[in-house]
Amino acid sequence: MDQSTKALLGTKYLKTEGDAQKLGRSDAEVAFVGRSNAGKSTLINAICQKKKMAHVSQVPGKTRTINVYEVSFGRWIVDLPGYGYAVGSKSVATAALAPMIEGYLNTQKNIGMVFVVVDAVVGPTVLDRSMIEWLMHDGFPFSVIVNKIDKVKSSVLEARKKEIASGLARYTGDLFWVSSKENIGIKALQQRIAQLLNI
Repeated sequence: MDQSTKALLGTKYLKTEGDAQKLGRSDAEVAFVGRSNAGKSTLINAICQKKKMAHVSQVPGKTRTINVYEVSFGRWIVDLPGYGYAVGSKSVATAALAPMIEGYLNTQKNIGMVFVVVDAVVGPTVLDRSMIEWLMHDGFPFSVIVNKIDKVKSSVLEARKKEIASGLARYTGDLFWVSSKENIGIKALQQRIAQLLNI
């Protein structure tokens, strides 16, 4: 087990907030954002090798808060609300969740990377592209994580990868191919996060 993995094993839940201005300051942080049901929470659990640290909802859009996990003092992994679908009225998704994400991005000063999580089966949606364009426009560093590649048939996986990569070709940023369930690509992601958090 390398040092980056060892450090991430110590990650623990720190706080939940509905208002980004109440989060306080970190020394360094990385954030995960993506469409509801793209598997953000499961991915964070896989990265930190914790089964239930980040709550995994069975209902897409159930999480409407910013959840913070501390790797070591002042070094955070942040799980932002999923966009694109919310339980209840659609107005909740548009009137509350998007401003919450925007508030986070505009408030926190030590964001080392925003990881945009995309579902390998669904592919990049209009909302995913809008999020990426927003990050690019405002100058935030970002990478795209294509999650759930285990759900794509092995016979068409390479073709699917080319299709998704082609669809994202106009955007800058790293591209990670992962499966939280099968632990594919997790090590590379752990190493990148450890580097960004300087742990």
